[in-house]
Amino acid sequence: MNEYFKNYFEKLGFSEQTIIQSSVYEPLKSGKNVLGLSPTGSGKTLAFLMPTIETLQAGEGTQLMIIEPSQELAMQVTRIARNWAKLLDCKVLSLTGGANVKRQTESLKKRPEVVVGTAGRIKSLINDKKLKTNYVKTVIIDEADDLLQGETLTTVRQIINSCYSDIQLGFFSATETEILEELDKWFGNKIIEKFDVRNIDKTRGEVRHGLLEVLRSNRNKMLVRLTHIKEFKALVFFNQMNDLNKAYSYFVHEHYNNIAKLTSDQNKIKRQKAMEDFRLGRVKLLLTTDVAARGIDIPKLPAVINYDLPDNAIDYIHRVGRTGRMGEKGVVLNFGDDHDLRDLKNLLKDEEYTLQPIYFFKNKLVDNVPDQPKKPNSIKNNYQKDAKKVNSTKNKPAKRKKVESKFPSSKVNSNKKKKKNKHIKNKGMRKKWRDMSKNK
Repeated sequence: MNEYFKNYFEKLGFSEQTIIQSSVYEPLKSGKNVLGLSPTGSGKTLAFLMPTIETLQAGEGTQLMIIEPSQELAMQVTRIARNWAKLLDCKVLSLTGGANVKRQTESLKKRPEVVVGTAGRIKSLINDKKLKTNYVKTVIIDEADDLLQGETLTTVRQIINSCYSDIQLGFFSATETEILEELDKWFGNKIIEKFDVRNIDKTRGEVRHGLLEVLRSNRNKMLVRLTHIKEFKALVFFNQMNDLNKAYSYFVHEHYNNIAKLTSDQNKIKRQKAMEDFRLGRVKLLLTTDVAARGIDIPKLPAVINYDLPDNAIDYIHRVGRTGRMGEKGVVLNFGDDHDLRDLKNLLKDEEYTLQPIYFFKNKLVDNVPDQPKKPNSIKNNYQKDAKKVNSTKNKPAKRKKVESKFPSSKVNSNKKKKKNKHIKNKGMRKKWRDMSKNK
């Protein structure tokens, strides 16, 4: 390893390379094509950055191109790459959609040695002849299982075909899909050396995978309760943008200021602010879709919440990979009713996850809700309460007396007289009518 790189590596607090880093270092440095497979949070970014940047020649134009699936991941890799590239006086430029194209075009005139960007923007700049690929010698496809599918696969191939045929390729992913087994067929029959360390890598920390039974109508309230946990923050994943926006509107209406959202329809500034606020702890919950499920590194993130359960195991792997990175502890909370959680277990039956029920109790997440202790002498206390009720009933005046006491005595007597007089009057009239009939 370059002496400058070695010193900086140790300055970052690393004592040794991770398995994926040590496995691909020499092959990448020597120009070989590689496929690197390792768990989330195992240091894949440095695995492809260190050996490829070390071979750069300052002032020789763009030599390294890194393709990322999202703006957030491209910006994250750009920040890391700049710290390493400046050790060799090399420049790194980010090329992402949503950013100012004219500004990016002007920056390309400075001939950066490294470009990191999304596939669509890189292809557009190549087609416009703003990004020169004459000197590109290495292309890294990060999160390859995601990028190499659908229309993006075609775009990536077009980018690679715009470079020289003897270009070096590097593919990195946490999960393996069918296309990763056929890379030689899709990319010019190149010999690609595979390094799969997923079963031997031990960089993952202890992560609890909890099943939290909660109805959909109560999920927003549960999120609010979780924010009461000390030092708690979490990425909250939704399957649909519409459901995310509804939940976010609820929190805005209820004036909760510690919740933000990160979606693909936001502009670059809003997305950067949401990520920065979340990283710095200004907000406790960041609502997002799978746009933030891949590669995003948030140091010491304590939790991931699946507001909506993912549809496949690969999405679950990438979502939960945001926590428990580099040996840190974490927790995954899966929301759903009994049926949803049972389906999730079946979905992940082939994965090495232990899914257990989890509960929210007294502002804590617990595996079991403890039984509430009974109050001492409860029987005696109940007996005393019953005795007091009996005694109070005995001492109460009769209901009739209580009613009569509400009225003055004169009013009661006057009512009685009226009833008596009315009766006597009627009785006298009947006697008079009988006498009159006899006289007739």
